Amino acid sequence: MANFPTETHRFQSFDGVELAWTEMGEGRPVVLIHGYFSTAHVNWIKYGHAEKLAARGFRVIMPDLRGHGFSDRPHDPAAYPPDVLMRDGFALIEHLGLSDYDLGGYSLGGRTTLRMLVHGAKPRRAVLCGMGLDGLTDTHGRGTYFRRVLTNLGTFERGSSEWMTEAFLKTTKGDPEALLLILQTFVDTSKEEITAIDLPTLVVTGAEDFDNGSAQQVADLLPQGRFVEIPGNHMSAVTRSELGDAIVEFLAA
Repeated sequence: MANFPTETHRFQSFDGVELAWTEMGEGRPVVLIHGYFSTAHVNWIKYGHAEKLAARGFRVIMPDLRGHGFSDRPHDPAAYPPDVLMRDGFALIEHLGLSDYDLGGYSLGGRTTLRMLVHGAKPRRAVLCGMGLDGLTDTHGRGTYFRRVLTNLGTFERGSSEWMTEAFLKTTKGDPEALLLILQTFVDTSKEEITAIDLPTLVVTGAEDFDNGSAQQVADLLPQGRFVEIPGNHMSAVTRSELGDAIVEFLAA
């Protein structure tokens, strides 16, 4: 596979917060949104997923969510209103002038993708990775787990789920204060809103990923949903080559 260079850029979102995005490749635009605690580089570049898409003729556009990566990390609660990540997604699409594009995300990125679809985004195809039905319809439940981690750093038993989550936070150099504020932006999506999304949508999850409920149920609700299971749990599935393969196969079909 060719070695595709990356370029990172910045722009001002709807409220003046500066956000970063990284690009790889040329061709059909696909916007890929990373997960909570993570970054564009970790989710999409590090394990080769973006490069596979670039090799198939895609312009891969990978934002860093506010509070993450190279984007601004404001500590003012006013910078984190409900659904702000969805609004940032639309701001990026408008900034880049995209009209014919694909859209996807992993974990929180998958939820953000869905919120954009609910609010009128019209990509050709969509990809929801690492996100089950509970994580869409009841965001408070998963948010409680992360709040506990972020407010009790350094106290968890080695090897526990919370310890692993904190270890990941350290590898991504996450900002605990900004990440806590991200939790107040989560908005639930109803089953009725999911069933109204009528465009080809790939739902991908690890066989041992139970963090956000059933991804199969999400695919079943979507009129044009397609479910693909890959090896791994919530933390490891994103590292698997099968994730990039599934996305490429779906978007390049």
